[in-house]
Amino acid sequence: MISKLFKRRCSPIGVDIGSRSIKLVQLSADHNQLIDAASGPRLDDGTQPPGEQAQTDQLTDSLARVLDGRGFRGRDAVICLNQRHLFLQNIRVPKAEGDALERNIQQEAAGRIPFPVSEAEIRYLEAADIRHGDTVMREVILMACHRPVLEQSIELVERAGLRPVAVDVEPAAMVRSHVSQFRRDQDRDIRSMLVQVGHSSTAVAIVQGDEVLFIKYIELGGRNLDEAVAQRLQMQISDASALRRHNGDRRSDRQDPEISRSVAEAIRPLVERLGSELSKCVRYHSVTFRGIPLSRLVLSGGEATQQLLDLLSKRLGLRADLSDPLRVYPTRANSARQGQWDVATGLALSSWRKTTCR
Repeated sequence: MISKLFKRRCSPIGVDIGSRSIKLVQLSADHNQLIDAASGPRLDDGTQPPGEQAQTDQLTDSLARVLDGRGFRGRDAVICLNQRHLFLQNIRVPKAEGDALERNIQQEAAGRIPFPVSEAEIRYLEAADIRHGDTVMREVILMACHRPVLEQSIELVERAGLRPVAVDVEPAAMVRSHVSQFRRDQDRDIRSMLVQVGHSSTAVAIVQGDEVLFIKYIELGGRNLDEAVAQRLQMQISDASALRRHNGDRRSDRQDPEISRSVAEAIRPLVERLGSELSKCVRYHSVTFRGIPLSRLVLSGGEATQQLLDLLSKRLGLRADLSDPLRVYPTRANSARQGQWDVATGLALSSWRKTTCR
């Protein structure tokens, strides 16, 4: 009995498997302490088709290496579905409640998702009532996953020695992480655009507090920036990636002016394109969800830097913050880009249940 009183309690481990790296975060059960945070590269090169055994083996090995020797407690884990797994779209259905709304969404989903409904796991978030002509419709964020893909994701984590206790989606984890950082009463009343720039894509969510109004993925990320630098400077992509990252992570007064100028010129068209895509999201919000304007941009992900934040803030006309989900903890992960922990932290903040760590 006495030993039970001293068992440490903790959250499940948030497992974020990105297109280039793996991030893990675990918090105490009350979310007031960081137990551990770890990251590491994927060992696969991305050339194997998703679901191929060779890729699964390499990802399992990658996850096991990130876990090895760390201070994580227990084996419970929350895993994440992202753009590679999800069909995601804002849709409008006739306004209804309960089973009637469910039927409307299922019927609309059947004509949209790219795999049989019988093989799909379908979830949705209700956004708001929208006036469509003389009719009031319900704006809904539809999310669907092909069941074999979901089963492969679960198997991968199990083979690495973890016990999946819940499956979450990347945008929901982003929102949860955002709410944990911006806790003031006034933060709950404003609308924010969350922009997570990763290696292969950019995830966008427009929220008011923990209410999600809009989600979209943009096919642009760090990989595209690396390719642009490599092409302009006539170098290998791996060298271009290292050059861009190392120069960007230095303080502005320690950056090489010539390198900074060359990199900036190479990626400028892509940054302008990203700004244009985000402007379209802002316009969609202003036309669809009237009443409260967007007030803030929050930038996260492995590509989130102060330079990119400044450019996007100026382009969109929004006050802006860099996400730093671990800033509230006395001990934190040592990383130049704290925004990379956004999704893993949001997964660890999942309200699935409290677990006993052994």
